[in-house]
Amino acid sequence: MLFALSAFMLIILAVVFHQFEVPVKHRWRRRQARAMAAQLRGRDRAQPPQLLYARLRAMDPLAFEELLLESFERSGHKVVRNRRYTGDGGVDGQVVIDGAVWLIQAKRYADTIRPEHVAAFEALCRTKGCRGLFIHTGRTGPQSRAAAAHGGTVEIISGRALLALLTDGLFPDFSGLMHHDRTASKAMRAV
Repeated sequence: MLFALSAFMLIILAVVFHQFEVPVKHRWRRRQARAMAAQLRGRDRAQPPQLLYARLRAMDPLAFEELLLESFERSGHKVVRNRRYTGDGGVDGQVVIDGAVWLIQAKRYADTIRPEHVAAFEALCRTKGCRGLFIHTGRTGPQSRAAAAHGGTVEIISGRALLALLTDGLFPDFSGLMHHDRTASKAMRAV
């Protein structure tokens, strides 16, 4: 009887821990992100920006998302990862900066970003009651800047600010832009 009860408890524990296990694809992408983060903060920090952008654009898109989350974690911010990459509703992760929840959307662009992508993310952030960081490797045109400025909920991170985040350089201070309220905390739990 004791043996059967012990076996049953082990099965229950295995099922519970299996739910919290990081899937194999996630582990591979997280390893790639950690390795890239270490390189960018170490020996490759002084490489020309063009080379760094080319390396970022060559990354697996989901590993790029993990790299951004890893960089925020290394900067001392709390990060909330999605349980899965597909079907994330346009939110690639969340970061808490000065107590406020920011939604993250990561894009690897070679050219100019599309204003409709920024506008859609801005609408999503407004719906969720959170601020957003639209982080990308391309160029930001005037229409995209206008789309972000129109709603006032999305900050675009690219260029030098992106490299600062990844290389542990001087990153923009968002504390003056925070709208820290209870809806942001609720939205973090709901996403």
